[in-house]
Amino acid sequence: MASFASVVLPLALAVAIGPGGAVGAFGAAPESTPVVATAAESSQAVAGAGTWQWPVVGPVTRPFDLPDTPFGSGHRGIDIAVAVGTVVVAPEAGTVAFAGPVGGALFVTLDHGGGLTSTYSWLSAISVRKGDVVARGSPIATSGPGHAGSSVPHLHLGVRLDGAYLDPLAFLGPVSVSSFVRLAPLDP
Repeated sequence: MASFASVVLPLALAVAIGPGGAVGAFGAAPESTPVVATAAESSQAVAGAGTWQWPVVGPVTRPFDLPDTPFGSGHRGIDIAVAVGTVVVAPEAGTVAFAGPVGGALFVTLDHGGGLTSTYSWLSAISVRKGDVVARGSPIATSGPGHAGSSVPHLHLGVRLDGAYLDPLAFLGPVSVSSFVRLAPLDP
């Protein structure tokens, strides 16, 4: 059996209101369009798929674009537009594998076990330290301005399984809009 395989993760990416007033991923492809990501062959490749809490709530301004080669151009995660200083939370429980500066920018990486990690980039402040155990929904940082050359402040989220990059949207669940959307009755 090969060590790498194409894992097709069917994603409900179109904005759709589901049971309980939940909304799916922002600004993505139609539901019938699968996203293909390269990952190590493992049942863990889809473990937790579609169940993670969003680390911040905002539109995806730049999607995942897996490079053709390990050092090729692409986008190894997604960018989520949010105001600078927005609280970033752990989408799932894990242990802080790294928290600190890389090339002048602040990053946090969480180890979720089984070879699965998530990284949060372009932060303005970090509220965890390497070795900390964090629960789902725990604050880990605040968002920063985004990478150089970006016109929109954002959080960059990357996900890896055994070192292979995966599309983070495959792991993120629906966004609850109940905290910021209020429906008013129509007056006939």
